[in-house]
Amino acid sequence: QVQLAESGGGLVQAGGSLRLSCAASGRAFSTYAKGWFRQAPGEERECVAAIDWTGSSTYSAAPVKGRFTISRDNARNTLYLQMNNLTPDDTAVYYCAAVRGPGVFLHSSRYEYWGQGTQVTVSS
Repeated sequence: QVQLAESGGGLVQAGGSLRLSCAASGRAFSTYAKGWFRQAPGEERECVAAIDWTGSSTYSAAPVKGRFTISRDNARNTLYLQMNNLTPDDTAVYYCAAVRGPGVFLHSSRYEYWGQGTQVTVSS
């Protein structure tokens, strides 16, 4: 069993930065692929970034490419999302997710474990 807890969300002005963290508990977390998703009101949940269990392969969605960076520290059982140059369009609840298996996973249906989410609000 894996439990995930996000932190680091908040209110920031456009152009600002936030760093989200996702702390995991449970065995073998380091062997899980991870992802960050977000969901704005009235919108579907979308993958923002994903990373394989080794940390060597990553994916960033087109709207955030060059601004958001996903990383992981397996020794600390923590997943990160560094978000720079934020815009109001980035406003959403951000979730981390985990799934066993090799590779990078982009679809929410593939993930087994989810955190509760953290609100990110970007003001103009």
